[in-house]
Amino acid sequence: MQLIDTHTHIYLPEFDNDRDEAVNRAVSSGVVKMLMPNIDILSVDRMMAAGNRYPGICFPMIGLHPTSVKGDYLSQIGKLEELFPLSKFVAIGEIGIDLYWDKTYLKEQLIALRGQIGFALEKELPVVIHSRDSFPEVFAVLDEFKGESLKGVFHAFSGSIADAEKAVSMGFKLGIGGIVTFKNSGLDKILKEIGPDNLILESDSPYLAPVPFRGKRNESSYICITNKKLGEIFGMSEDEVANITFANSTGLFNL
Repeated sequence: MQLIDTHTHIYLPEFDNDRDEAVNRAVSSGVVKMLMPNIDILSVDRMMAAGNRYPGICFPMIGLHPTSVKGDYLSQIGKLEELFPLSKFVAIGEIGIDLYWDKTYLKEQLIALRGQIGFALEKELPVVIHSRDSFPEVFAVLDEFKGESLKGVFHAFSGSIADAEKAVSMGFKLGIGGIVTFKNSGLDKILKEIGPDNLILESDSPYLAPVPFRGKRNESSYICITNKKLGEIFGMSEDEVANITFANSTGLFNL
């Protein structure tokens, strides 16, 4: 069984004491690739260092996270885009809109999202969309790019069935992680309607660990738990689900 963790922040300080061990646990669990979304200009060096330390396993993305969109966002995006020729990035991400913590920079987040989607189209790369409390706003921006071959994933999907259907109709995958194992998430019912062909696995480590590790540090090896849960939802074996999400991931990210 081969798995791909399409979203891990393995480069963050939470793994400074046992990063090698965490990567080895993932590989031993069948996780053959780990994709790393960037956060901002301050995180990019750590992310690139992880990619260099684990070649063929850890792959970087480039982008400005919506919660990092502040007064200097245009400067940050410019500096990040200047780094593009220096490595093989698998996606533009994570980008999007986050209205959960603060709505102060909504206008700037919208501009940043449009600009980074444009950059993704120029470079023919998928986008990794963060959409916390912002599905209507994100969909409105994506609608502006209809017919332009944009593809990507809604990271840590936790929306409604209508949101899921809209995302899939636009050619996007849904990123599924530990949330699906939470007792009252309701995500199982939504996914049953959507089907496994539209899903990819992700940990979002060190965040959103699945049950029975909820509340603790997450890591890539735990996507086996998510994979097993999806098997239960769809009445499929773990190998069958893994094969589908693996193919979905390699196709989306051109791995």
